[in-house]
Amino acid sequence: MSTQCPFCSVQCKMNVIPETLPSGRLSYRAEGKKNAASEGRLCVKGMNAHQHALSRERILYPLAKKDGEFVRISWEEAVDTIAERLGTIQREHGRDAVGVYGGGSLTNESAYLLGKFARVALGTRYIDYNGRFCMSAAASAGVKAFGIDRGLTNRLSEIPETDCLLLVGTNIAECQPTLMPYFNKAKENGTYIIVVDPRETGTTAIADLHLKVRPGTDAALANGLLKVLLEERLEDRLFLRERTNGFEDVEAHLERVRLEDISELTGIDEVSIRKAAIAYGRAATGMIFTARGVEQHRDGHMAVRAYLNLVLATGKIGRPGCGYGAVTGQGNGQGGREHGQKADQLPGYRLIENPADREYVAGVWGVDPAELPGKGVSAYEMMELTISRDIRGMLVMGSNPIVSNPNAGAVEEGLKSLEFLAVADMFLSETAELADIVLPVTSYLENEGTLTNLEGRVLLREAARPVPGEARHDWQWLCDLAERWGRKEKFSYFHAEEIFEELRIASRGGVADYYGITYERLRKEEGIYWPCPDLDHPGMKRLFEERFAHSDGKAQLIAVGSLSPGEEADGDYPLLMTNGRLLPHYLTGVQTRRSPALSARAIENVVEIHPSTARRYRVEDGALVRIHSRRGTAVLRSKVTNGIREDTLFIPMHWGGVQNVNLLTNPLLDPVCRMPDFKVSAVRIEPWS
Repeated sequence: MSTQCPFCSVQCKMNVIPETLPSGRLSYRAEGKKNAASEGRLCVKGMNAHQHALSRERILYPLAKKDGEFVRISWEEAVDTIAERLGTIQREHGRDAVGVYGGGSLTNESAYLLGKFARVALGTRYIDYNGRFCMSAAASAGVKAFGIDRGLTNRLSEIPETDCLLLVGTNIAECQPTLMPYFNKAKENGTYIIVVDPRETGTTAIADLHLKVRPGTDAALANGLLKVLLEERLEDRLFLRERTNGFEDVEAHLERVRLEDISELTGIDEVSIRKAAIAYGRAATGMIFTARGVEQHRDGHMAVRAYLNLVLATGKIGRPGCGYGAVTGQGNGQGGREHGQKADQLPGYRLIENPADREYVAGVWGVDPAELPGKGVSAYEMMELTISRDIRGMLVMGSNPIVSNPNAGAVEEGLKSLEFLAVADMFLSETAELADIVLPVTSYLENEGTLTNLEGRVLLREAARPVPGEARHDWQWLCDLAERWGRKEKFSYFHAEEIFEELRIASRGGVADYYGITYERLRKEEGIYWPCPDLDHPGMKRLFEERFAHSDGKAQLIAVGSLSPGEEADGDYPLLMTNGRLLPHYLTGVQTRRSPALSARAIENVVEIHPSTARRYRVEDGALVRIHSRRGTAVLRSKVTNGIREDTLFIPMHWGGVQNVNLLTNPLLDPVCRMPDFKVSAVRIEPWS
């Protein structure tokens, strides 16, 4: 079976090969397949991805909750019930009383159709997706600074040839492990590597300089780095003058910044800050990568802008070996945000409140622009609207919001208060357990569609096996539902490719222009970078060689304040907690916890704690502990390690129930991109008793 990994944003190609064991039992193994991104490599998740797709826990027919228990029903009854219940809610409380919650692992076709369904069939403005928690800070920063949001401004293959790499809040060794050979090769070639992370990780292991930053102070650190660059006269004045705006304001702001204050706030000594800044500034070529460690903060947008200031001030963009990369987390985190799942966007990265954009997309869809609803709210704010009863019914597709949202205890109460909840999933996730109707959907081995990897390279994943049981593709049941709302003629598709053909047209002329991409081309060319405005266009592999995407062709710098964390430690909550991923797991673990090989590598959640901190709070290695924040309490097993700051705890994000780190996390939102402040929570720890 020739397919593509369903997990991270590299989107590695693979073959899943059936084998008959001596016992006669059928088994499977995965082999990497040559491709441009991972060069044929697979990580442990990719090697075992087929296990969840073939799991006996898969939902194979629609389920309805009756008397507190799930029972099997027909597809007709499931679709009729969803239409009747959500339709009743809309008639009684208005169209916006129903919300739609999508996911960043959906194909481009499913994401596009979900956005169209919400706006054309349901007519609700309330649609958002879990990618809000993944890429919204970097996406909004890219749009403001460059005029465009694409994960990488250049190609992965340039990493080994650059002179300096600055990796900020990204643990590629565990989150995108098939990319590590690029960085290892760079190391062999003499590249100077700087990693910013409060923990020691597989990524910090290759660093020439590890800056063990205090959580929540990334923007301040970037300001310190840029201040040193300017003091050392390492900026590119010609580039700044000819290709950017806003530098004078940044320069004036940094004149008032004191490096000793930056050092005290970040926990990084001045010598190390200077060393990092000079290494990046003096390098002829350089690349900066950011990920959730920078972005999931109350100032995530501005923190990324601060690092983009570094890129622009040194002119390290738009040429070989230079650029910026937002390391996308989810498999289709890039494509999922481009074509209509975000609260404020229409296909092609068009804006729903821009009259010209509304008119164009409405024309493609064959509706009056006045019919399209306006901008909604972010993913967590939708959860708040369930608590306030403004949203009374919800459709969740490819996501597990009860585990992935901050302040998870309150989110659970909100979802439980809904008058009706329908969930489309392969498994009975923690969210699906609360649903009135659960729809069985296809896995990566069975569905066909395109995904856009972290480079902005559009890839085609073809179906590799028959659909099991009564599972259906997302587009099939969305079309069935649309028919119940009297919109059959707007949702008449027979193949995923037909949906992509419409998506191409809907994106044409937009920022994320896919018009020149077709299934036929993708089968021949093994991925095409967007923008690709016509069929003869090769796709844009490197952005900004001559101009940026703003109307004047220039990039925008901005003065960034050096904020402290959104929640400070105090006498009641004396430690800071941050969170992230583990190598064997993905997102909320719904898939990977159902893979025996992956689950065995990390069967339960843990909290990492420094030995000195463990002694102070009487915590023994391997013992159960309670961790309290102002939102809730989690119960975990301790892992004592020297690899973390003494003032910081680290908890992975892949479990629900009492092991859910998001019982603790802070729902404070970034004012620009509405990213929650996941990465810093004030907590206290105590032994379980």
